[in-house]
Amino acid sequence: MPLGGLSARDDEFERLDRYFRVQRAPARLKELEPLVSARIAQNQVHIEYRADFLRVTSGTVLVPITVQVPNRDLSFQSKQGVYSAVLNLYGRISTPGGVVVQTFEDVISRDVPESLFQSSLKLFSIYQKSVPLRSGLYRLDLVIKDTLSGNLGVFNTALRVPRFEDDKMDASSIIVADQIEGVPSREIGTGQFVLNSYKVRPRLSREFSSTDKLGIFVQLYNLKVDDTLHKTDVSVAYRILKGEEEVWHAVETADRLHQGGEQLTIQRYLPVDSLAPGKYAIEVIAIDLLRNETIIRTADFTIIPAAPRRKELGRAPAS
Repeated sequence: MPLGGLSARDDEFERLDRYFRVQRAPARLKELEPLVSARIAQNQVHIEYRADFLRVTSGTVLVPITVQVPNRDLSFQSKQGVYSAVLNLYGRISTPGGVVVQTFEDVISRDVPESLFQSSLKLFSIYQKSVPLRSGLYRLDLVIKDTLSGNLGVFNTALRVPRFEDDKMDASSIIVADQIEGVPSREIGTGQFVLNSYKVRPRLSREFSSTDKLGIFVQLYNLKVDDTLHKTDVSVAYRILKGEEEVWHAVETADRLHQGGEQLTIQRYLPVDSLAPGKYAIEVIAIDLLRNETIIRTADFTIIPAAPRRKELGRAPAS
């Protein structure tokens, strides 16, 4: 640390935090700020929520915060064959002592062609904001306002940001998604649902039919690199379980994982077309063969009966 300066860790965090401040939209939803702490007798807009955790530096965690609301809770206005709804969103992250460490706000628009409007009411509108945080306990407050009806949705929860160890193998949370795709190099790290070089859209309900795509996304950290070959040596096994019974498994060896540095991203779709309706669990088991260390991440999901095939909207939430 230079005299009177910042440590490298703090400097990295400040640069990342400055980047997100630059990307933030101008403050224009100040009327929503008092509502995050207000006691609303009835939430007219139901909010579902999920947070994931990915390491950025040794002291910083990227937290993608995903929320979705049922389209049936929104007020749509028809104009020239298009139904439109607009939501104002305000979020605040604070310490248990009440110190505000992050705020974010956005205007969310939802446009649906008239021909698809009725079927869209069975779906959801989904939104994501990624914020950098240090490990620790926080409080997350969200408020969503329907600009047409004035209806409100208010949500608050504890947000526990984990600490990723420096000296042993670790992994991010596992994201169960209905869309995983690569993004152009110019879009890496920008936009909703973009994590590094992939667009990863979580499915918050974790409900899939046998005709849907079920993807998983997880990152491995602190892998040992061979001093001679300058490569890692990691094997990853995947298991789908129904109760205690294994119904599917696969293994990816080191030669198929495109390994190089101490971090590895795992993203793939799982075969669900042969699964009967019911509750399942996916288990990802990663083994660092150079360190002789193993880490396991698990997630639950549900297979539901497939809906009759239609030309309009599928089951995937609308972003």
